[in-house]
Amino acid sequence: MNEVSTQPQQRTRAGTIPSAIIVRFAGVSKSYDGETFVIEDLDLDIRRGEFLTLLGPSGSGKTTCLLMLAGFEPVTRGEIYLDGRPLSRLPPHRRGIGMVFQNYALFPHMTVAENLAFPLEVRRLPRPEIRRRVARALEMVQLAGFETRRPSQLSGGQQQRVALARALVFEPELVLMDEPLGALDRQLRESMQYELKHLHARLGVTVVYVTHDQSEALTMSDRVAVFEAGRIRQLASPRTLYEEPENAFVARFIGENNRLLGRVTAIEGRTCRVTVGGAEIRALAVQVAGVGRPATLSLRPERVAVGEEAEGLANRFEARLEEIVYHGDHLRLRLALLGENDFIVKLPNRPGLALPQAPGSVIRIGWRIEDCRALDA
Repeated sequence: MNEVSTQPQQRTRAGTIPSAIIVRFAGVSKSYDGETFVIEDLDLDIRRGEFLTLLGPSGSGKTTCLLMLAGFEPVTRGEIYLDGRPLSRLPPHRRGIGMVFQNYALFPHMTVAENLAFPLEVRRLPRPEIRRRVARALEMVQLAGFETRRPSQLSGGQQQRVALARALVFEPELVLMDEPLGALDRQLRESMQYELKHLHARLGVTVVYVTHDQSEALTMSDRVAVFEAGRIRQLASPRTLYEEPENAFVARFIGENNRLLGRVTAIEGRTCRVTVGGAEIRALAVQVAGVGRPATLSLRPERVAVGEEAEGLANRFEARLEEIVYHGDHLRLRLALLGENDFIVKLPNRPGLALPQAPGSVIRIGWRIEDCRALDA
């Protein structure tokens, strides 16, 4: 079920916002030219203390949402509320929101301590309080002892931590992160994902995170909002998004996915029958238009059984093996099935796993009804 709020009275009455909600987008639209909307009629509640990721392809509107919340872009229609207060007339520096960018935005001529002290000096905190908060922030990101170094003397991962510490040093309730790990190499990026997740758990601060990387979204988030063309297509926990996509776009965008195009021949309660390439497949009827209408079948590669394990399953077929690719922890099989030459199966690499090695071999595969979802065409 999509969790996007749609109650009209919440669009104009800040007083109706419960304390558990820290941010509310109420009927928010954004246009840069007055004609084309990059965000249209968006209703979204962000819960206090959660890690919410805005995920989507380039141009889907996720970064625009972040910039409007930060105050760097004005809202065309609607309103954004922070702790029940409308933000439209509040400049960025008065919103009390921490920001972390992909390029870190550190001052190169300042030391680490000076970079962290800057937002506190702007707020005119006493010097002893500034020193205390800077020391605490550095301990928080495990950089105590780096106070006198300049950004050029730090690694990419250390610079990212300094940027994060600067966003947290004035103790905001809300931190916005725009592709903060994009400039790091893969190994460091994966390591930082867990560090951010653990830091969020310790601090309890609300994080709104923007990325196009589905792995980051699934790893760190409490909930993920999947954007397409300025709208949220599904808002749910990472597990729900992966296991129960509500539409073909989410199924295709989140994780690897086999898509089989067919036509609905019967609907039987929660399940349906779909004809694909002359064969009938049984699936969950998640979003189908009716008998005789086209549908997309969504099936995760790791849910396909091979050989003896396929026996007794509701959907069983013979497929031609086109390719086997070794990935260490699993094998990736590319099959020809029902007119589709790129049907993918992932098998865990375990002792005793025996497969035909020659391309062109015919193997038996199968899957359960509940692992196959019939979605919009």
